Amino acid sequence: MLFTTIWPLFALIVLGFGLARAGFPSREFWASAERLNYYTLFPALLITSLVRAPMGDPAILRLGGAAVVTILVATALMLAGRALRPTPPSRFGPALQGVIRFNTYLGLAVTGSLLGTEGLTRAAVYLAVAVPLVNVISIFALTDGRTLRRPGMLARMLLTNPLILGCLIGATLALSGIGLPFGTDGFLDLLARASLPLGLLCVGAALQPATLRREIGVLAGNAALRLAALPVLAFGIGWALDLPETEALVLVIFSAIPTATSAYVLTRQMGGDGTFMAGIVTLQTLASVVTIPLVLLILG
Repeated sequence: MLFTTIWPLFALIVLGFGLARAGFPSREFWASAERLNYYTLFPALLITSLVRAPMGDPAILRLGGAAVVTILVATALMLAGRALRPTPPSRFGPALQGVIRFNTYLGLAVTGSLLGTEGLTRAAVYLAVAVPLVNVISIFALTDGRTLRRPGMLARMLLTNPLILGCLIGATLALSGIGLPFGTDGFLDLLARASLPLGLLCVGAALQPATLRREIGVLAGNAALRLAALPVLAFGIGWALDLPETEALVLVIFSAIPTATSAYVLTRQMGGDGTFMAGIVTLQTLASVVTIPLVLLILG
């Protein structure tokens, strides 16, 4: 049951990879499709999911707290490792992103396939907490904290992030009780339905297998931390905070999925090692075909 639920998601990733390598419909198409999804379709999915989330449910609050604790503990452990083995920010930034960031498209697709609408509302709350946090930590890691001297730049980067804006809008509409009036729910639902399949196709199109020829041992170690160690940490934190079954599974899913493809873009923008980051994204995405079903079978 688990395999038959998840394999179509990875089939879309493989299809996207094949289409992009075949040059269909064109190389320019995939960059434009990713931008359309990132700036329009995916925020619509976040807004509709958050509006439906039971924001007053104590379990929702504990899920948000568990997300913060998981990310901060993982970050602290990575920093401890860096203290033992000094690493420049151009390399540490990608390595840390490989552990704490997550592919939102795949996470929501897996959650929706396994848990339906209820799971998506919980996942949207997870994203509302985790997306701003991992972005701030990632920027600090890539710059060694130099952004603290330019808080305006950091605020601008965060407030122009469409995922963060989608979370803010959705949470505001939910907490205020306004909801989505005058048919806007139907409009956003139509946009949201296109987000996940297009997002998974774009994940496949962004894979760069050639980057795996460099430092495969380091890449594999980072993948093991993200795809195996982090889900175990999340499971333990969920147990410690007594999360209900649905919330606990959402926490494990988003800790078991590969890192975000957008981490490559951020790394390039901040002067980090883009090739290293691309290798991390590619290997984790390929390995997750095996690790996600195993993790969910053992911890789910």
